[in-house]
Amino acid sequence: MTEPLAITEDRDAAPAIWRRVHWRSLAIVVPFLAVFIALSIGSPTFLTPLNLVNLLDRQSGLLIIAVASTLVLIAGGIDLSVGATYMLASVLCAHFVIASSTWAGVVAGLAVGLLVGLVNGVVTTYLRINALIATLAMSFIISGVSTAVAQGRLLNLTDAQYAPFKSIAQERFLGLPMTVWYAIVVIVVLGVVLSRTTSGRHMYAAGGNPEAARLAGIRVTGVRILAFTITGFAAGLAGVLDTARTSGVPTTSAVATTITFTVLAGIVVGGTSIMGGEGAVWRTVVGVLFIALIYNGFNLLRIDPLFQQIALGVILLLAVGIDAWTRYRRR
Repeated sequence: MTEPLAITEDRDAAPAIWRRVHWRSLAIVVPFLAVFIALSIGSPTFLTPLNLVNLLDRQSGLLIIAVASTLVLIAGGIDLSVGATYMLASVLCAHFVIASSTWAGVVAGLAVGLLVGLVNGVVTTYLRINALIATLAMSFIISGVSTAVAQGRLLNLTDAQYAPFKSIAQERFLGLPMTVWYAIVVIVVLGVVLSRTTSGRHMYAAGGNPEAARLAGIRVTGVRILAFTITGFAAGLAGVLDTARTSGVPTTSAVATTITFTVLAGIVVGGTSIMGGEGAVWRTVVGVLFIALIYNGFNLLRIDPLFQQIALGVILLLAVGIDAWTRYRRR
């Protein structure tokens, strides 16, 4: 009598375990490991400390923006102005460092990022303008302001007198540039906020089912404004750090556009749902680094850059397809 019962339990257990497999996690971790191993074998310079540290250093600003933008997507919004905010923060930072002091530049860059994020949050919630349209329009406005502030000047910070400012990003601690440590701090803090705090749980609720969240007493408007504000501040921080790291500022709006869509690609590839209510900071980190590995590998292996864009497009389609398939399975 007991044997058939045991067999039945085993048959029921297997599908239950299978259903608990987190497809979003597997969809980014497995390809990331596969590419990492393939590059380790295929390129003798990939695993060198110089290449890996430089890769992390270059991606630190994108990681800061991406993990913050993850909060916006989870809360049910989207921010297409992060690249333009990054650019404006960089321009203002360099302008005030040259005209005044290091800390004047840092404060200006962070403050404008915070302000843009707050405005985005208010416009998309209280004015009820679609986040896609509102932040796209904001990106055009910010790009125009950046051009007006720069006035065609080449804001260069290579002179020795700007060494205190450049040390913010170029100094090293335990062998890693300070930019990497700033990124690690932001990742850890926002990861804890999202997974361990009431505000984080409210962001998931606001993105997953905003009407149910309102009925449960959650201030969806306040939650989304908070998410946009954090993202704007993060974009400003990234702009300041990259200005100190490179000793220069972006000169064209194409840079802002590239940053915006690279960030969005990293978030989506990492498994954060574009529909809201689903995602994690650590998966965004893996997603951004996965794209960085693709570009780094193509460069190391001297493959035509044209194929980088094709590869990224295919990866994005697969990521969105997995998102749709996962939602279909839950019905």
